[in-house]
Amino acid sequence: MQIYRIPTAGRIDALQLADAQAPTPGPNQVVVRVHASCLNYRDLSVILGRYGRGGLPENLIPLSDGAGEVVAVGAGVRRVAVGDRVAAAFMQTWLAGGINAEDGASALGGAIDGMLAEQVLLHEDGLVHIPDHLSYEEAATLPCAAVTAWHALAEHARIRPGETVLLQGTGGVSIFALQFARMMGARVIITSSSDAKLARAKEMGADIGINYRTTPDWQDAVRAATGGRGADAVVEVGGPGTFMRSLQSLRIGGKLSLIGVLTGTAEINPTAIMRAQINVQGIYVGSRAMFEDMNRAISAHRMRPVIDRVFPFAEAQAAYAFLQSAAHFGKVVIAHR
Repeated sequence: MQIYRIPTAGRIDALQLADAQAPTPGPNQVVVRVHASCLNYRDLSVILGRYGRGGLPENLIPLSDGAGEVVAVGAGVRRVAVGDRVAAAFMQTWLAGGINAEDGASALGGAIDGMLAEQVLLHEDGLVHIPDHLSYEEAATLPCAAVTAWHALAEHARIRPGETVLLQGTGGVSIFALQFARMMGARVIITSSSDAKLARAKEMGADIGINYRTTPDWQDAVRAATGGRGADAVVEVGGPGTFMRSLQSLRIGGKLSLIGVLTGTAEINPTAIMRAQINVQGIYVGSRAMFEDMNRAISAHRMRPVIDRVFPFAEAQAAYAFLQSAAHFGKVVIAHR
């Protein structure tokens, strides 16, 4: 089989295609033929050498996200069978409940080898069945961005019909959050630097679009759009550069789900959190149980992920470059077939 490895991080063209021995499953292990994988901003950080403090495992196989077909199972496997359509959980050992350090050390495509390979060997506990109505390309988008958005809105913010959610940008997490928020009956305000992308977001159900380049004080626009009250929840993907504006966009007692750190560094004054009694929680993807809950909701609503572009397996470097360009709306996928 063929795999991609990162011998030395630092640039996109460090990604190398290589031959490898097809895996054989041991007890409780499963071989999955990967039909599609998907890129996240985290994967760009990994290949550019900007992810994590301890460096990457040698010759890491990248990407956390992938979906495929079970082609072999080892002794004792009960959760899946040959022929099942599955996706891998982002953290292979975070099954339910709270996360611990050991779970973080099981993150695919960072701590351990990931999904950019024709076949992968995984423990049965690290797999979930994918919704029947989704293609492999669509299902490959779910493990990181979709579960992150679900964790933020369903688990942390616990969005109720009629509440207002503020989203930043039109990348994978934000577009999934838009779909889930609408599914939950929420009103959605979304920001972007592109009027064209805002128009697409409105076509998907966003109620209000704010161009943060032409409206740099977008927190004032959010408060005006909510009658001065503020949003009930914000999915914060910008990080330090947008954090204070997000706080100012929230109602008293609102919830901020901190997901990304895309906007560099800045000083943060915690006084605003205290005075407005804001609930701030870091969101690091989610557990297998969250993934399975989310898949049930996706199936019930026949929701389909938004894919901007699909690249062939041989053009994986081009997929990374397209993600880096930030021209995408939704997800960037690599088809292995």
